Formats: sequence, C-alpha cells, structure tokens
Amino acid sequence: MWQCPKCGREFKNQDQNHFCSEAPTTIDAYIEAQAEEVQPLLHQVRNTIRTALPEAEERISWKMPTYWKRHNIIHFAAFKKHIGVYPGENAMVHFAGRLTEYKTSKGAIQLPYDKPLPLDLIAEIAKWSYEWLS
Repeated sequence: MWQCPKCGREFKNQDQNHFCSEAPTTIDAYIEAQAEEVQPLLHQVRNTIRTALPEAEERISWKMPTYWKRHNIIHFAAFKKHIGVYPGENAMVHFAGRLTEYKTSKGAIQLPYDKPLPLDLIAEIAKWSYEWLS
C-alpha cells in the first residue's frame, strides 16, 4: 500500500493520482490541482474542445472536465503518464482507423505526455460526438 504524503490516504498503486481534498467543482480547479508540467497540456485540450463546442457547457462530471449539452459529450482527465480523452464507444468505432498509434479502450483514448497532442483530431472527435448525440 502507498500512502499519500499530503493527505494520508492509502492506495494500492504507488503515486496514485487523486485529489487530496474535495474533488474540484470547476475545470479551472481541476487543472490547477494537476502537476505543473501537465497543466499546459490540459489547457490545450480544454481550449481545443471549447473552440470545437462553443455551445457546450463546461462542468465536472465523473470527477473529470466534461462538455455537456443535453448529454455528456466528451470528457478528459490527467493521469500519471497520459491524458485520457473519453468521447464514448461510438466515437471510438468511428475514428478507430485514425487512433491506431494510441492506446484505446471501449470509450477512451490515452494520449501519452511524450507525444504531441493531436489537437485537430480531438476537435474533430468532439464535434462528431456532439453531432452524433444531437
């Protein structure tokens, strides 16, 4: 077991990503709670999605930055080695051919910190997800 030196909580995994206090209630607070070197990348993802979905509401859902309009459209989150983008299963199927260089799962894309962020692709996925849900 690993114990966080800041809050004292115990976790199975060493250096488990977590919030030492209450989970953030805004995207600004979420980004500020992340490692300093990751914050600029999170701002890039946020600005990309915000530009792609100007009518969507920003909120925290599932403890992640989320874009919402009548439904959750897309989420993103910071992890130890990557940023996760969560557009849902249908988007993953639709964009599968363009995601082959990334680790993916049923509804998620892992964007490692050591590769450039595919911001144009993120914007395209966000727009497609919004249109699919509308």
